[in-house]
Amino acid sequence: MIFKRLLILCCCISLYSAQAQQKTSKEVDRPKLVVGIMVDQMRWDYLYRYYDRYGEGGFKRMLNNGFSCENTYINYIPTVTAIGHSSVYTGTTPAIHGIAGNDFIIQATGKSMYCTEDETVIPLGTAVGNAAGKMSPRNLLASTITDELKLASNFRSKVIGIAIKDRGAILPAGHFADAAYWFDNSGDWISSSYYMTDLPKWVKDFNKQKLAEKYLKQDWNTLYPIETYKQSIEDNNPYEGKFKGTQSPTFPVKTSQLLKENGIGLVATTPYGNTLTLDLAKAAISNEELGNNPGGFTDFLAISISSPDKIGHQFAVNSIEVEDNYLRLDKDLEDFFSYLDKTVGQGQYTVFLTADHGAAHNPQYFMDQQGNGGYFNSKTAQQGLNEQLKAKFNTDKLVISLSNYQVHLNNTLINERNLDRQAICDEAVKYLRNLEGVAFVAEMDKVSEAAIPSRIKERIINGYNYKRSGAIQIVLEPQWYSGSAKSTGTTHGNWNPYDSHIPLVWMGWGIKHGATNRITEMTDIAATVAGLLHIQEPNGSIGSPIVEVLNQ
Repeated sequence: MIFKRLLILCCCISLYSAQAQQKTSKEVDRPKLVVGIMVDQMRWDYLYRYYDRYGEGGFKRMLNNGFSCENTYINYIPTVTAIGHSSVYTGTTPAIHGIAGNDFIIQATGKSMYCTEDETVIPLGTAVGNAAGKMSPRNLLASTITDELKLASNFRSKVIGIAIKDRGAILPAGHFADAAYWFDNSGDWISSSYYMTDLPKWVKDFNKQKLAEKYLKQDWNTLYPIETYKQSIEDNNPYEGKFKGTQSPTFPVKTSQLLKENGIGLVATTPYGNTLTLDLAKAAISNEELGNNPGGFTDFLAISISSPDKIGHQFAVNSIEVEDNYLRLDKDLEDFFSYLDKTVGQGQYTVFLTADHGAAHNPQYFMDQQGNGGYFNSKTAQQGLNEQLKAKFNTDKLVISLSNYQVHLNNTLINERNLDRQAICDEAVKYLRNLEGVAFVAEMDKVSEAAIPSRIKERIINGYNYKRSGAIQIVLEPQWYSGSAKSTGTTHGNWNPYDSHIPLVWMGWGIKHGATNRITEMTDIAATVAGLLHIQEPNGSIGSPIVEVLNQ
């Protein structure tokens, strides 16, 4: 009798233990897959500028079914691609994560460094000597949310980064990624030995399809009749750049005929680059079983859509080319979301869509509409500054660059000649303040003392990495950027809303429906994903979770 009671008691304990274990697993529920989509150079207003022309399954699906953070800003300068991708995924700024530009200067040596360059790795999928393949995330000093997911799952979650631009694939995927793939001008997707010893067979098979060439042979014409593009200025105008081998920047673009002169890399400056990127993303989901992890762990796919940036740089904000790009991207996103619904399961994945920076109107266009604006000629400014410093300190070339709107001093020369660095900085600030188009100039180590609006001051401090940033920050007047009167297209890099106000839209598992007009920052994204997944924030994170987004 006693034995029978003990047996029943043991069975009850086992049943309770199993139920408790099941309850615990349910309490730590997570999506099967997180997809981060960064649209390179997407201004926030593009969500609404073309809204009435979007279909129901792309941007509108995210806005109408998901959650939009309507006032998300970049909280540092300069606003460029590499920093944007790094800041979204690390939850911090250049001061901490160290990616101080697409290119930055190592202040101790004066050497220029590309953000993801790594001479220690071997290119995969391209020639061994091809510099385009010698890339890795080693220059990134902080962990990413994708790194933290790998750590939290004991490296059982899969993480893959994909983008036409190497930096758009590598920096979001982080240090522990299973793979990062980027597009080479040979027409193939490549990687480096940082991640693996050889390209997977499925990537080689994908490359064999020669999709970039097939897309370009279709030519690029407007998706809809050209007269319906009412959000854009006339097709033939002086503010747009031409493709090599063309007489005007107009539709149709005969990409099939331009292939020989421009090379296969031409695909990146057409909407076909978006399609190609999402084609590879779908292939990665299928072949790597992303979202169907055998251990049940959350996987992460980091996608950067690079072509909008290249199209924007060439054609500017108000072009038919930019409008057509977003109408086509909307259709590509609809197709991609439908693919996720079928392969991962609707409601089983989480997507966020944001941008690394925005873009300014072409200054000449702005001035032609009677607005204030202009071009800051960095080359002329550097030459004049060096002449001024030579006259004062009897030493030539004390400034080696004005890249990233910062004065980079020749520290090696200053030390060799035992020159007064502070006196050089004071003279440089004095000279630059008198140049046309300059609003503020501040020595980095004294920004807190400068008479600059607090919001701009904070962004200067956040963007300053003393080992990799210049000694002095230049802030231009609104609608000014580095270039010349002959510059076509557009660019970015400044603090102004056109460069720093970015979209941030969430959709899927764990996401509420709604919107907030509260000010949020780019660096809040990683903390929000960490909250969604119940994992640690990246190790340099300064962001705060956007609690309104989370349905928990």
